[in-house]
Amino acid sequence: MLRVTFNKSHRGTTQRVTYLCTKIICSNHSTLCNKTARRQNYEEYGKQTQGQHLQDGFLNPLKNGRFGWYVPPSRNYGMLVVRILRGALKLRYIVLGGAIGGGVSLSKKYEEWKDGLPDMKWLEDVLPQGEKWSNFSKKLMEVGGVMKDVVQIAKDDIKSKASVSALGLSNDDSRKKYENLQSQVETLQTEIMNVQIKYQKELEKMERENRELRQQYLILKTNKKTTVKKIKKSLIDMYSEVLDELSGYDTSYSMADHLPRVVVVGDQSSGKTSVLESIAKARIFPRGSGEMMTRAPVKVTLAEGPYHVAQFRDSDREYDLNKESDLSELRREVELRMRASVRGGKTVSNEVISMTVKGPGLQRMVLVDLPGIISTMTVDMAADTKDSIHQMTKHYMSNPNAIILCIQDGSVDAERSNVTDLVMQCDPLGRRTIFVLTKVDLAEELADPDRIRKILSGKLFPMKALGYYAVVTGRGRKDDSIDAIRQYEEDFFKNSKLFHRRGVIMPHQVTSRNLSLAVSDRFWKMVRETIEQQADAFKATRFNLETEWKNNFPRLRESGRDELFDKAKGEILDEVVTLSQISAKKWEEALNEKLWDKLSNYVFENIYLPAAQSDSFNTMVDIKLRQWAEQALPAKSVEAGWEALQNEFIHLMEKAKKSPDHDDIFDNLKAAVVDEAIRRHSWEDKAIDMLRVIQLNTLEDRFVHDKTEWDQAVKFLETSVKSKLAHTEETLNEMLGPGQFTRITHWKSLTEDQSKRRYVKTELDKVLKNDDKHLPTLSYDELTTVRKNLQRDGIEVDTDYIRQTWFPVYRRHFLKQALHRANDCRKAYYLYSQQGAECEISCSDVVLFWRIQQVIKVTSNALRQQVINREARRLDKEIKEVLDEFSDDEEKKAQLLTGKRVTLAEELIKVRHIQEKLEEFINSLNQEK
Repeated sequence: MLRVTFNKSHRGTTQRVTYLCTKIICSNHSTLCNKTARRQNYEEYGKQTQGQHLQDGFLNPLKNGRFGWYVPPSRNYGMLVVRILRGALKLRYIVLGGAIGGGVSLSKKYEEWKDGLPDMKWLEDVLPQGEKWSNFSKKLMEVGGVMKDVVQIAKDDIKSKASVSALGLSNDDSRKKYENLQSQVETLQTEIMNVQIKYQKELEKMERENRELRQQYLILKTNKKTTVKKIKKSLIDMYSEVLDELSGYDTSYSMADHLPRVVVVGDQSSGKTSVLESIAKARIFPRGSGEMMTRAPVKVTLAEGPYHVAQFRDSDREYDLNKESDLSELRREVELRMRASVRGGKTVSNEVISMTVKGPGLQRMVLVDLPGIISTMTVDMAADTKDSIHQMTKHYMSNPNAIILCIQDGSVDAERSNVTDLVMQCDPLGRRTIFVLTKVDLAEELADPDRIRKILSGKLFPMKALGYYAVVTGRGRKDDSIDAIRQYEEDFFKNSKLFHRRGVIMPHQVTSRNLSLAVSDRFWKMVRETIEQQADAFKATRFNLETEWKNNFPRLRESGRDELFDKAKGEILDEVVTLSQISAKKWEEALNEKLWDKLSNYVFENIYLPAAQSDSFNTMVDIKLRQWAEQALPAKSVEAGWEALQNEFIHLMEKAKKSPDHDDIFDNLKAAVVDEAIRRHSWEDKAIDMLRVIQLNTLEDRFVHDKTEWDQAVKFLETSVKSKLAHTEETLNEMLGPGQFTRITHWKSLTEDQSKRRYVKTELDKVLKNDDKHLPTLSYDELTTVRKNLQRDGIEVDTDYIRQTWFPVYRRHFLKQALHRANDCRKAYYLYSQQGAECEISCSDVVLFWRIQQVIKVTSNALRQQVINREARRLDKEIKEVLDEFSDDEEKKAQLLTGKRVTLAEELIKVRHIQEKLEEFINSLNQEK
């Protein structure tokens, strides 16, 4: 260490340089100096330079192997060296001070941490101390020496191919030593095992305390976060959602099979479900005596949480796993879902049932429980059950990143196992297989220890595995809790001579707890190794889909079915709103037209024509009108109003199609929604009673009040009669065939029936010509005369044939007469107003149509008010209900919203969504690391 002190005077003329050499280290290989020479030089120099003032110089300790003097060419260089040394010295003291302060702080932290450690004094009672430890060590060394001798003797004995018994006979001392050694080894194994068991109990006690503290912490954390923002999802929840999204993306998409999960496979009744329940720490699956209970894959996501609860992916209900009632309901729901997934006579299903189990201390992982592999089918199973289970199991195990939890029943012969061969086919090198031997409590009683040793060391089966574990998953009692099962498992491994004293298996290879730790560790290791590779693959898929979209739909934004449905829903509801913007005049015109279209046939056939046959026209009209108003008219009016509302709504939708912004992708959906809403809609019942009263009161008025109404009635009569007349002419044309001019110009001819009809019509015209006011029906004599006249011309027809021809012929005759009367009555209002019913010109039919016209007017006005005030809103409500139902029905939306634009957008949106979830999961995973 070299310390240099510089003092400078105010005038800068004198410098004092004092050198204090406290230690000089010289290399052993240096030829310039040695320690003795340097010590002598240092003493001489101290004597010579003590108290002297040197000007502009400094000591060079390495010049010519001894201390000497060197004068620098300039003072600036010396000052630079001085500044550098001074800064270095300051830095040294700063570092020294920080180190001292840090040491004091670290000492305090250590004392605080040591106070928080659990009491480990119990180890002093277990582990030997002082002389006991020395004696214990000596005994171990002696045992080691003896073991070395025994091993050497065994080697010599093997070389000479002598038996163990021969060894004992030839060397009594070695045999005694071997026996003593064996007893000491067993004693030591028992002592060590007892220590391990005691340590394990203390460790479990600390874990329980940690679990309770963790639960309290999570509860406080949850309560705190819920008041501020939504709780952040755990890593395992995020990963489980990614798997669910991939499963829903495409059942045949192989990318979903490349993400890690733990696949639980085994023979039926081998204890697969029990192992999963032991890991989940809850009896969450239904039980059956020899019956296949697992009929569909069950994906169980294990996560840490403050409460021990379970929840299905598609449900908001949480089941408290600490309550037996909730556990029973959960098992019942699992069974119902499994049975519901099996359709069409199948025994097993590929439909995945997803559920999440959370609780303090649970290992985070995703497990898939599959139906057990069977070798024989029963009569109640489908014919393809065995093959279906094999294919399903292979599908899940073929995932190169799936961890295979191979469950082997220890209570049955190993040769009866079907699962090991299947696992070996999918994972021949055993790089992702973990072997689990269940029911080892029964195996201890039934099996040979050497055979169990071979199984758990991986030497019995040709199948290879990462690890081998032995567990006890119950005593065969359905009502045992997980705590009782775990206690039974602990007691078994504690007292089992097979596992403890005979060294069949190591302690870390037993208990469900060690198994869950190993599986979880392997699961997350595989997740970290593969997740980014899968995310990159989805990036490439997304790029390809986006490129295809830009090439096919460059000006459109990719919208999925949900977004398109929402857009169509808005358009439909907007069109419903436009119903309220229709003017009252337009509503009345539409209702008037629809009412007369509905009522005209009844008016002509049941009122007008029958009354015309009667001698007292007005009396018959009054009777017919009253009967009509009391019975059929109100209901027909409501029906007409509903059809008018429907027509106007459809008209608005058709009008919207002509808009430049119309998108024809919604047409099928809109039509289906409107049809369903119209099918459900019904007019209010009280509307019929209200209309009946209004219509009866209106029909009581039999007098036309002014000339305007008279003219309107005459016009209404003429229009209605002309419409009926045109319809009657069409009927006659079809019956009689085309006229002569049409036949010539269009090269058409008459049929035999049409020729007969023409002959019959000619005879009927003669009847009407002889009696201009003929009744609507033919008498028997008239029918006979017409038939005989036709026979004279060689035409044979019966009376029904004549009546069929008479009906349209008479209808045309009557309607033409009605038009003449309407024309005559057009200017007869003055006579009618003066003479009333006694008018010289018979205008009763005009009055009839005026009364009907008034009924239609008041009815359409009442219906219009009902439409605007109530029915349009009710229709709007029903359309919303239909839309809400359709929005929850994915099959319905897929059926009504079709086309490449929809399917490509759906695929792109799903891929983008999955990629975002993958990236979110990767970011959280990296943050946790």
